[in-house]
Amino acid sequence: MKHFLLSLLFAFAFNSIVNAQTGSISGKIVMDNKEPVIGAVVNIKSINKQALTDEKGGYSFKNIPYGSYTLEVGSMEIFAKKLEIIVNKPENTFNIITKAKDGKVLNEVAITGKTEKKKMETSGFAVGIIETKEASLRNLTTNELLDRSVGVRVRQNGGEGSPIEYNLNGMSGSTIGLFLDGIEISTYGSSFNLNNIPPSMIERIEVYKGVLPSHLSGNYIGGAINVIMKKDASANNITASASYGSFNTYRADLGGLYRNPKNGLTVRASGFYSHSDNDYEMWGKFSKYDLPGLKTIRYYRTKRPNDKFESIGGRFEVGFSNVKWADQFFIGYNISDTYKEIPHGLTMTKPYFGRFNEYQAHVVSLNYSKNNLLIDGLSLNVNAVHSRRSTYLQDTVSLKYNWDGTLKIKNSEGPPETFGYEPGMGQQGEAVMTNIDRTISNVRSNLAYTIISGHRLSLNHKFEKSSRDDQDLLIPERSKWITLNDLTTNIWAMNYEAEIFKGKIKTNFFGKYAVYQTNQTIPVSETNGVLAYEYNIAKRNNKGFGGTISYEAIRNGFLIVSGEKSFIMPTDRHIYGEPENNLLPNPDILPELAINYNLGARYGFQTSTRHKFNLYGNMFWRNGYDKIIQQTRTDAVIEGRENQVEDIQVTQFVNLAKTQSIGFEAEINYIYNNRLNAMLNFSKFNSLFKVPLDENGNRHSLYNLQIPNEPFFTINTNIQYRFKDAFQKKSDLNIYYNAGYVAPFRTIWMESEWFTTPTQLAHDLGASYRFPSGKMVVSFDAKNILNAEVYDNFGVQKPGQAFYIKLNYTINNFNK
Repeated sequence: MKHFLLSLLFAFAFNSIVNAQTGSISGKIVMDNKEPVIGAVVNIKSINKQALTDEKGGYSFKNIPYGSYTLEVGSMEIFAKKLEIIVNKPENTFNIITKAKDGKVLNEVAITGKTEKKKMETSGFAVGIIETKEASLRNLTTNELLDRSVGVRVRQNGGEGSPIEYNLNGMSGSTIGLFLDGIEISTYGSSFNLNNIPPSMIERIEVYKGVLPSHLSGNYIGGAINVIMKKDASANNITASASYGSFNTYRADLGGLYRNPKNGLTVRASGFYSHSDNDYEMWGKFSKYDLPGLKTIRYYRTKRPNDKFESIGGRFEVGFSNVKWADQFFIGYNISDTYKEIPHGLTMTKPYFGRFNEYQAHVVSLNYSKNNLLIDGLSLNVNAVHSRRSTYLQDTVSLKYNWDGTLKIKNSEGPPETFGYEPGMGQQGEAVMTNIDRTISNVRSNLAYTIISGHRLSLNHKFEKSSRDDQDLLIPERSKWITLNDLTTNIWAMNYEAEIFKGKIKTNFFGKYAVYQTNQTIPVSETNGVLAYEYNIAKRNNKGFGGTISYEAIRNGFLIVSGEKSFIMPTDRHIYGEPENNLLPNPDILPELAINYNLGARYGFQTSTRHKFNLYGNMFWRNGYDKIIQQTRTDAVIEGRENQVEDIQVTQFVNLAKTQSIGFEAEINYIYNNRLNAMLNFSKFNSLFKVPLDENGNRHSLYNLQIPNEPFFTINTNIQYRFKDAFQKKSDLNIYYNAGYVAPFRTIWMESEWFTTPTQLAHDLGASYRFPSGKMVVSFDAKNILNAEVYDNFGVQKPGQAFYIKLNYTINNFNK
């Protein structure tokens, strides 16, 4: 808490001493017939700033130092144009009228600036950028967007609100960092996660595979997903959306922004509500029915029971933007609440009735950023979050059920005899009513200095402290014997970025050092009502390093290389488990070490003004030592025991001595006349268990086998076409198609038909219609239109055919 408060004071201290003057630039680009120019590049070469115009021809720049500049505008639809401007006030508006080309004239002026997306994707890191503008208008969740991206698999244990794991080319679980604006998303609680945050609240999603930039330094080795929330203060607005669909699923979100141009006071607020019964039909191999006498029928067709999900959350921020002393300064508050029924354990082989979770989180945050702080080239970013989270779990129903809700019957003859009520038992084992309170403080700071043009040095620090208090509400007397656990993390990182040979070569080299401390307060005895405690303090430290190189070998053609030696220390969930997610503790879990390499390329070209191509490919080689994975066996693999059971209800994290993953991913994107957009990507890797020889020099029976429960070959494709002036002038109709393929893979180590997730191929269709005013958009989505049998984490069946409709409306939009 001390570190948290110091960071707050540190950010506030700069309020009165920073006095650089900057302003914002905004406007619209239209043709002489008043039609907006969509997708034009607006460039300020002298300060290397670029922007793309939106569907209304609007553009904006923030934090532009006072002075004179030349705006350059270019697009395939118009003749290039330049405009001399002066920035001398906080808000500056420049509308530009351009002349349209005929379809035969090529763009005469090459705009060499890069969008933020292209800058990041050619920086040297293996990173992909997912833009959410179109998706925010449709019935898509953030996780569905991620699942369609190259090399990404979102592993979910069922319908909406179920536990989720992310897999990036074979790296998964806690090796993957999940961030919200650079802060670990776990800080915000289970209610405020990627499944619940609607795309309309998100500006973009950054997906890093393997090596991470220093500002995301942490306890991760497999990559990271960083969600950047919308912050643009160029237009005051209020937007709302609502949707309804299959399985009684409905969602709503509301967002608003207000900025006073005179003093920079900015208020942002957003909220969401989600509900689903998740009662979709199941008929796969793990959907069973026990007849009287307990004879089992497989492929039993029934609706999924006891899986209701409901979540509500809000995000409120107040502060200042684009003022003398700060580019961004915000104090925020997040609140969220979730109710989730639990229909089964880790696998679907046994249904649960009456087991459920409740989550609640209260989060306060501070964000401060400033470029050219005190001196030109010095920048500071501070993100600080403090949260209080609670998780309630109840499981007190001991009766045994079939998936359709009928009681199981022991005998096949005579009067029906059920298993009856068992005192002290629940669906998964012993009856439980528990509550876990977690308190987390997380502070990330970045101080960077541009030494000379093209050379930048950054210092980064991450502080995180978490405490956990487990309470047994069913038998309160047991609560006082539960160990109290605290974890403290400090990570220091430094990186050096350089651009040489006129920006054709970009490098980024970094190192990090981390110190982890675990404090345990263990009750050991009680005398006359007074408890005696044992205090355990354990410290560990680790270091890592790496680098990236990006080389523009030909125009818009980049070679990208990166490598890293890094580590992951066991976290709260590794060591102490999460009973609400069927996860057992493992106090003996070891740190994981990884050595990762990536070699990739990107190339964009166009054969004419109408045809654009973007190509991407990346090879990766990853070596893991003491790899941390979720165990899918009754006994640890490293002990050589081969017992397997079908009815796996719980899991825990264990170490695999040595693993190796080699693979390749690629993507091709084609754009025709800014109307047709077609994309195809695939990812293929082998993630193998390289268990060492035993004491007699013999190979283990599992040597060189594919690690189970990891989809190792996936293909995604999507096609979008835009019809202009459909039904009405100045309207847009967008048609979408998406298909996803997943090759068969083992669910557990045993080679058996019952433990193999079969081939999956699902097709989706969708359409959205934007009305001429631009204020209203209606969309329709049909998911898994052929009702294919599709599965997810540990063979859990996903929903079949489903339909959704969504309405988006801009209530107000008053640009200054």
